[in-house]
Order: sequence, then C-alpha cells, then structure tokens
Amino acid sequence: MPVLPGAEPFVHEGSEDIGVLLCHGFTGTPQSMRAWGEHLAAEGITVRCPRLPGHGTHWRDLNRTRWTDWYAAAERELAQLAGCRSIFVFGQSMGGALTLRLAQEHPALSGIVLVNPSVMTKRAGSALLPALSRVLPSIRGVAGDIRKPGVVEVGYDRTPLRAAASLRELWRVVRGDLHRVRQPVLLLRSATDHVVEPENAVIVLEGIRSGDVAEVVLRDSYHVATLDHDASSVFAGSVEFVRRIHRERVEEPA
Repeated sequence: MPVLPGAEPFVHEGSEDIGVLLCHGFTGTPQSMRAWGEHLAAEGITVRCPRLPGHGTHWRDLNRTRWTDWYAAAERELAQLAGCRSIFVFGQSMGGALTLRLAQEHPALSGIVLVNPSVMTKRAGSALLPALSRVLPSIRGVAGDIRKPGVVEVGYDRTPLRAAASLRELWRVVRGDLHRVRQPVLLLRSATDHVVEPENAVIVLEGIRSGDVAEVVLRDSYHVATLDHDASSVFAGSVEFVRRIHRERVEEPA
C-alpha cells in the first residue's frame, strides 16, 4: 500500500552533541511528531523519526505486525544516533511505551521525554482483545483526539485488533520492567485525554526509579498534544530538558 501523504519518516542531521529519536503513537504516523522534530532541528539537534511498521498505509497492514516489529524498528533508528554525545528518546502514547522499553534495554540513554504515554487501558473489552481479534479485524479508530480546531492527525480511522492485542503485550512487558528505568524523565500529560487514562502516568511515575523526574500537566490539549494548543510548551520544555541533561553529562561546571 502507498504511504499516506504526510506520513513519511524524517531525519535531520544536526550537531553531534545531542541526538533525539522520536516515536509516534499506535495507528499514528511521523506527521504527529514532525513539528516537534522541526523545532529540535532548528535548535541544531540531530533528529530521527521512523514510520513504524504497519503504520501510515492501511490499517490492515498494521494487523500483520506485532509490537516486537515496532520496537525493532525504533531500536534500529536508535543505533543510527550512536555518534551523538548525548542520546534521548521522545515518545507519544504507544511511542511512550516504546520509549520506556528502550530506556529499560539501553541504560546508557541520556534521558527520555514522554507525552501521554500508554501502558494500560481500562476500556471495556480490552482483556478480550486476543480472542476478539480472531473474529473481528478492526473497530472504530482513536486517532485525532485534538482540541485545537482545524488540526488533523494523519492516522487510521480503524483500530486493527490483532495489532491492539499485541500492544497489550507490550504494555505488560513495559510495566513489569519499569523499575529498570533510571534515566532522567520528563513526562507531559494532558489534563483531558480521551484516549489514554490518567492512571497511565501514575503507573509510570510510581514504577520508574529515576532520580531526575519532572511531570508537566498540559491544560489546553487533548491526547495528541504535539499537534495541539500546548505544542510549543512541549517543544520548548523538551529542548530545555535535553540541553540541561547534556550540559550536566559532558560539560564542566561553570
């Protein structure tokens, strides 16, 4: 299937000081992260944002993939940043779960930024997904939860259930290893989110073992905060975060 317009991956080769991997959400595409990536690039930061397997074409393609495919793609892109002195991963929604998994598996990461990360859901029927996915290929989608008028997220209008069942497996793995996350963490969550319940942020913050943790509440955005009213705050806060961590890691005290 052809790639949806706007869903293409992107790369910016900036300085070798700071590199950032961006991970988009489930059924989403790099389009939701592009403005963030452009802001980072304008700051001279090296940026990579892959289109995760099964995303950005047709929802049926996503049903042919599993969470290990999404993770492997993110891990391959992370390896491309090896030449940078400080390496960070930023993730939104499911991309947040992938980011947490990368932090668990790659303790040398300099830090992570999470925007409305997902590690569970209380939605009715979620526990039945493995069985339901054998008889029903998809249900109504969740893309486009944005408060700002006129903004459109490029993503699927259907939720592929086999892929959703695999997402639950990723959540379980990530929750079980949250104690392995010890890098600095910036977590930004929307006060109103129609996709990811607030319990997700609570679970993450209570489970990680990072000594440097900051939580920011976004008052004027829904789930896809990187395309919403608070986007500029997300972008600026992430730059401040990575520059501080980089300075503390590699520069002599003033």
